[in-house]
Amino acid sequence: MFLEFVEGPLWYASVAIFAVGVVIRLYEILARGVKPDLAPPRAGGTAGALRTLVSRSWTAKGFSSGALFHLVAGYMFHLGLFVLLLFAAPHVVFIEARILGFGWTPAPHWVFIVAADLAFAGLILLWLRRVMHPVLRRISTFDDHAAAWLTFSVMFTGCMALLLSHDSLRALHMLSVCLLLIYFPFSRLMHAFTFVLSRGYTGAAMGRKGVQA
Repeated sequence: MFLEFVEGPLWYASVAIFAVGVVIRLYEILARGVKPDLAPPRAGGTAGALRTLVSRSWTAKGFSSGALFHLVAGYMFHLGLFVLLLFAAPHVVFIEARILGFGWTPAPHWVFIVAADLAFAGLILLWLRRVMHPVLRRISTFDDHAAAWLTFSVMFTGCMALLLSHDSLRALHMLSVCLLLIYFPFSRLMHAFTFVLSRGYTGAAMGRKGVQA
């Protein structure tokens, strides 16, 4: 049965590819190391790294309204997706049965609806800005669009499977999840892990020079 395949062998294979791929990508980044900074430090790098991790979570003063649009849409998508991923009732059951062995209280149905609306709206707005903004459109690659399409398909099939409760929709949802997991380590979706490294490195380097990044 196709559902048994995607929830069994394909699921475990995609998780293995995801985990190994993420570890290898992170190792490649960390193994490169950094050039030694021979200049006398004016301040500690750790404080600068932590400060930048926080300060880069919102738009600095003086940026255009487009940056604010991207910030708001980005938070709508990421916060909505976070709630859907960890607190939707089917996901809580799946995490308990297949991953952790324990679960937690799922969010009520109305929270699921609000989170889904925010996630869909944020993702669509971000993608529309990418294809309509003249600069973003020129610098965007297939990878940028594929990540958005795959993420949208995962959320859409998941909502349809929950609302209609058909095994075929559930299988389609799991298939899209497996494809996303396999694609993840080889795409720009890795920013979910690497943003901490990039922000931390920039903040530490600027902090040692006495500059707030």
